Parts: sequence; structure tokens; C-alpha cells
Amino acid sequence: MSIAKLDKEKELLLLIDKLDYAFQPIVNTRTGKIYAVEALIRGYQNLGFKTIPDLFDNLFDKELLYKVDLILRKKAFKKFNHIKIYNLKLFYNLDNRLLYMPDFKEGNTSLILKELNIKEESICFEITENGTMQNKLMINKILNNYKNEGFHIAIDDFGTGISGLELLYLSEAHFIKLDRFFIRNINKDSRKKLFCSSIVDMAHVMGIKVIAEGIEDIGEYYTCKDIDIDFIQGFLIARPTLNIAEIKDSYENVPNLFKNDKRKSNNNLIDKTYIQYIEPLNINSTLHDLFLYFKEFPTNTFVPITDENSALVGVIYEVDIKKLSYSQYGMSLAQNKSFRSKLSTYIRSSLSIEVSWGIDKTLEMFNLRGNESKGIFVTKDNCYLGFINVNNLLSLSYKRNIEIAQNQNPLTKLPGNNQIDKFIQDSFKENQKTHIVYFDFNDFKPFNDYYGFRQGDRAILIFSELLQKELNKSSLIAHIGGDDFFVGFRNLDYKEVYEQINEIQILFKNSVSSLYNDEDIENGYIKTKDRFGEIREFDLLSVSSAIIEINQNSNSKNLDTILGKIKKASKQMKNPLGISILL
Repeated sequence: MSIAKLDKEKELLLLIDKLDYAFQPIVNTRTGKIYAVEALIRGYQNLGFKTIPDLFDNLFDKELLYKVDLILRKKAFKKFNHIKIYNLKLFYNLDNRLLYMPDFKEGNTSLILKELNIKEESICFEITENGTMQNKLMINKILNNYKNEGFHIAIDDFGTGISGLELLYLSEAHFIKLDRFFIRNINKDSRKKLFCSSIVDMAHVMGIKVIAEGIEDIGEYYTCKDIDIDFIQGFLIARPTLNIAEIKDSYENVPNLFKNDKRKSNNNLIDKTYIQYIEPLNINSTLHDLFLYFKEFPTNTFVPITDENSALVGVIYEVDIKKLSYSQYGMSLAQNKSFRSKLSTYIRSSLSIEVSWGIDKTLEMFNLRGNESKGIFVTKDNCYLGFINVNNLLSLSYKRNIEIAQNQNPLTKLPGNNQIDKFIQDSFKENQKTHIVYFDFNDFKPFNDYYGFRQGDRAILIFSELLQKELNKSSLIAHIGGDDFFVGFRNLDYKEVYEQINEIQILFKNSVSSLYNDEDIENGYIKTKDRFGEIREFDLLSVSSAIIEINQNSNSKNLDTILGKIKKASKQMKNPLGISILL
């Protein structure tokens, strides 16, 4: 019997009871430790529906959406409650149209949780972009209500709707879930990687964690890890399961991937001596506990607030409670159980980073939001680790600037030979393809002699700026010296690399023509002395490129020989020339 043909509410609810929930793990990108499970409805096909949206559309039309959702919600919560993994969270998909049901009422979720002895902070409601912004005030009200009750909020399928950024701004969500469309082949699509990397950076500045949905292969995993995505979900980790006994507290294949990934340097990690441990308070503490805290630590002007699992919730500043704490009856009021003595009223959002993100991203985030705080909090695997104050941040910044200055070209400010050598060494250690590209100007010395070194420097800067503008920021763009440049690519196919390099060669030839006088442009060449003092014609400036592919079968001992040959051969080509290093 199909639910679509039923009119009687009682029969409809009996069929709904036949639905079940599968759970799919959401795990920490770097450790593989499980963080949450997402509840996914199963059995809707048996009721005559092709998709879950079809089912909920039918319920919405019959104004039964909220009534049925409460039944399903309780079913999911009860099953989740039997998973015996400490600190596990449940992600539950919330249909935004619940707000428009005549029987909608706030507080029912908390009643269900109280009955099942589940805490509100264990539940995260997922909302989608599609159709959400029809009534902004109502959506904002319900989201704030859920957050005030202690629930978490995630924006599901982020990037697929037209209202995503507005929803992100209004909802002040705790999580963003990047849609599978953007994750699929992200390791092979530079535009997807650029888009997701930008979203991750923006989310982190706003204090939002990012989850990648639908990861299915190792290449996608590595790229998501490279751009600092916090959590991952997909078939690479585990498929959704109806059997909760199959859910693990840790998925060993992920940490093994992390251990085998030797691509990242430790040079950019934050020295632990810069991180100060400030004793936190638990979110379940009372206002009375807070007063006592500032008496015990009189030099502290704020206190980090963590939950029962050591996750950073926010920060409370002494100035916000000073008026009450120093009043005649402040301490008495704080000890009075009838008084609102929970800390949540005074908690402010905090600027925080994962210690694994390194110095550069830490400084970047503080520069964007540093005026709002006295420093930046540090977490490790989502647990509170400590605090970096402004003075230590300045020291880190100074130290980092010195390191960068010592390893960059003075003209272009691009990384130099140290970074190039390291990139090449790391490439031979990896189990996936990388591509390195050597650029060399054609007929640069005659141009430099004829037009002068200032124009020569301008040509070099034009090419430097062109590389930085046209290539993804995740690529290593480096300056070997003079008119020689280097670019290193990861997670791209040879075809993609070839197309990008070929386009750069064309753009450079067109851009650099502005450095010539009209006569030379019209002639298509310049006349000047060669290295032997003879006058001859030289073509206008162009650049040649040699692409070398390094894979798991490549032998580093062959690099110098192959490099010399291909660079020489590339000088005779108008297009990029590529080769792969073999054993």
C-alpha cells in the first residue's frame, strides 16, 4: 500500500512507523576518530516514494509534516541512544517547512530528549539552503531558539543553493557541510579546490567547522586535509548502516592515511612555547563558580569555557560580570538556585584555530578578526589546548617574516630554492602524481641589454604576477633566479597542468609586448649584439616551459639528467613540453 494514496491519518502514521534509520559516521579528518553520525531515513521506497523529498512533500501537502517528523525524530534519537560511544553527536536533517505546519510548537524536542536522557548538545540539526529564505524572520527565530536550547546547527549541501551566504550569515551555524558536487574529484579540479578552500577559510574566520560530504577516494581525502577541512563523511570511511553495532569509535584507515602523508612540513607549526594554558571552566558551572574563578586567578581577565568533552564553547570576560560580582548582593544572588546562575548568558564567541593549521593561517585569522579579541585560542582535535596572546602573536609574526625573507627572491618576493628543493624531495616520497614545471625566458639577455635592466625587471615582475594571478594558490610558485621560474602542482592531471601552462605562455607573450617600442612590435623582432658582439635579429620575448611528472615509480636519481634534456628541448618548442620520470 502506498502512503501517497492514504487519506486516513491513523493508517499513514502506522506506515511511517515502518521506516528505519541508517547512521553514517562523520570523523575527524586528521585522526579518524568518530565525531558524529548522520541519521538517514531508510524504507521510504516501500511506501511508494522514489526519494525522501517526495515523502516529505506529500506530508507537507497533507499538513502532517510536523506530526510525522516528531515520530521520526524520536525513532532516530532512541536508536542513536543505543550507540555506546562517548561524546558522540547526532546530525538530524530538519525540513524547514516544519515552521509552516499549523501544529508546530517549540520545546517538543527537549521533551523527547529529557525522556531519553540525551543532552541537547548531542544533537545537531541540519538545514538546507534550498527554499530556506522564504521567511527570514521566522527561520532566524527558530534557529536562535534551537541554539539557545543548546542544540547545534549545520548548513547542509552548502554551495548548491542561491541563498547559502545569506543563510550562513543569519544562522550563525556551528557547521557547514560541503556538498558532494564540490568534493567529487576535488583533487583533479583546481576550481573546486579553490572554491572549497575559500569557503573553509571564511568559515574558520567565523568560528565555523567544515564537513566534507561524500568522500570516496584517497585523492579527495588528501585534498580535503590539505585545505584544512575539519571533518569528513563518505564511503571511503564507512557506508550508512542500519546496524549500530558496526559503528566504530575510530576508523583506522584514516589515521593510517594521515601517518603515510609526509607531504607537509613541520616548519610552519606553532611552537608550543607560544601557547599559554589558561585554566578553563566547564559550561555546566554556575555563576558562583565563575566569581570564585576570578578570585582564584586575579590576573585573568577572561576564562575559556569548555563543554564536558573539553571542546571550546566560548569565552567569558570579567568585565561583563564585574558590575554584578562587585555588587552588595552579587555573591548571594549567584548562590541562589532560583537565580539564573548558568554561564550561557555571559558567553561570547571566541576566535580559535586548530594547532595543525600552522603559523600562517593563525596570523591570517587574527589579522581578520584580531580587533575583537586579546589573542587567539588554540584547539587540538577539537579540544581546548591553550591561548596565544597578542605579544606572542607578534613574536610569531616577526619570526615568520624573517623565515620568509630569508627564503624568497628579493625582486618578486616569491619563494626561492629552499622551498623548490623541499617540494621536489617531498614529491618523490608521495604515492600520487605531482608535476613540476621549469620556465625559462627566450632571448632575455638581448632584451635586457637592449632595453636596460629596469625593463628586464619589469618583464620578470609581469611574469611573476601572471603566475600568481592565473594559478591556484595551493600551487608552489617560486623564483629560481633571473628569468628562471618554477611551479609545483599537486593533485592535477597532466592535461590540466598542460592547459594552464600553455595559457600562461600565451598571456605572457601578449603582456610583455607592452615593454617594446612601436617599431620593434611592428617588426616582430629587435636588432642588437649577440654574445659574440655580432648584430643580429632576436624574437620578441616569450617563455618556454618543461613539465616533469613525478609518480610512485619515479627515481629521484634520474631528475638532473632528464631535467637538463627537457629544458634544452623545450627551448625549441612554442608549446609546453612534458615528460615523466621513470625508474
